[in-house]
Amino acid sequence: MVMGLGVLLLVFVLGLGLTPPTLAQDNSRYTHFLTQHYDAKPQGRDHRYCESIMRRRGLTSPCKDINTFIHGNKRSIKAICENKNGNPHRENLRISKSSFQVTTCKLHGGSPWPPCQYRATAGFRKVVVACENGLPVHLDQSIFRRP
Repeated sequence: MVMGLGVLLLVFVLGLGLTPPTLAQDNSRYTHFLTQHYDAKPQGRDHRYCESIMRRRGLTSPCKDINTFIHGNKRSIKAICENKNGNPHRENLRISKSSFQVTTCKLHGGSPWPPCQYRATAGFRKVVVACENGLPVHLDQSIFRRP
């Protein structure tokens, strides 16, 4: 019995070592995406909101020029990477079928170093993301610019 458990444990440990590292990397890229671009329930959507969340999320050293936060639920955002809520869009990107509530924080002022001052633009927009293994890993900011 002990011998059988030892073999089972050895197989389990070897299996962990052979697990593709890309799976862990994909999850870390998705987690990074959420840190930079997701806020389920924002407290206000004005310049104070932007200055506060940008600082809390570590996006102010140096000050990031522009950043957009998507509000809503993670399931709907993930669904952009599937046909449920997304369509192919330029190269390897996907555009959401539905609009999301978003807040775009744009750096206001000359210095790229704290204290960072931001201006907020709130609205509803379709979002464009890059996906890897069914998870959003990059928000394409170009969708928010006007021609």
